[in-house]
Amino acid sequence: MLQVKNITFSYKQYNVIKNIDFSVNKGQNIAIIGESGCGKSTLLKLIYGLYDLNEGQIFWNDQEVLGPKFHLVPGMPYMKYLAQDFDLMPFITVAENVGKYLSNIHPEKKQKRINELLEIVEMTAYSNIKAKFLSGGQQQRVALAKVLALEPEVLLLDEPFSQIDNFRKNSLRRNLFSYLKSKEITCLVATHDSTDSLSFADETLVLNKGEIVVKEKSTHLYKQPINKYVASLFGDVNEIKSSQLIDIDCDDEILLLFPNQLKMVASGKFKVKVKHSFFKGSHFLIQAEANETPIFFEHNSELKINSEVFLSKK
Repeated sequence: MLQVKNITFSYKQYNVIKNIDFSVNKGQNIAIIGESGCGKSTLLKLIYGLYDLNEGQIFWNDQEVLGPKFHLVPGMPYMKYLAQDFDLMPFITVAENVGKYLSNIHPEKKQKRINELLEIVEMTAYSNIKAKFLSGGQQQRVALAKVLALEPEVLLLDEPFSQIDNFRKNSLRRNLFSYLKSKEITCLVATHDSTDSLSFADETLVLNKGEIVVKEKSTHLYKQPINKYVASLFGDVNEIKSSQLIDIDCDDEILLLFPNQLKMVASGKFKVKVKHSFFKGSHFLIQAEANETPIFFEHNSELKINSEVFLSKK
């Protein structure tokens, strides 16, 4: 189990991480999300032991994670951390990069392991290509294979799919997270992509200004976001009063509704004016306006600009 106990960290006088406390069970995949600058990358570096804490402690099982003051070479041996700069050697091949830290005592075993890892990241065809000739996305995939080579107990990934094309990204996610589950490798992923959270994470940890807003099952966070900040991390979100949609006798509740939770109806209380229609493949995302407030909803066809339509909650 990973235990992060009331940790605080600051750069000079600026508090980056503030009294963060949470735990992660062995084999869990945790997504860490939040706006840029909220402390996601710093939190991963602290867990890996790259910085010294101001306060608190971090443990993996019964072993404390300690920073540069205690280790000549920062970082914990049973963890691997993938930063956004990839850390590949440009003048050796893809296979040599992936196998850099694998033992040479059994060459056939080493080659089999390299082949397995390259298959996971779909880079087998580039095995003998030097890293300097690869695109940014290809280098990112090789870097993923490299950090998996020695099969760490804990894997820390900082925006691991940021440079990978969408058509490749989805299959790579499936391959990677399936492999991590099969090996019971604990994984924390700092990400801006809600797919990493909704489709693959057991739980999602939301950060804002260096503090934990909430840590909860990803499906629960999406279906019942605690505030607009949390909801907005999963996409466009509408903040609508209950009284705008229906007649009520009780307190007027603020509803947080994603575009797919609104539908167009023939008549009703909530009238909006259409401003734009964005084609999304299976549907159109409609941007409308109500009392100068942007409203987003989904529809199966394009709508005429400045037309007025009625909406209700699905």
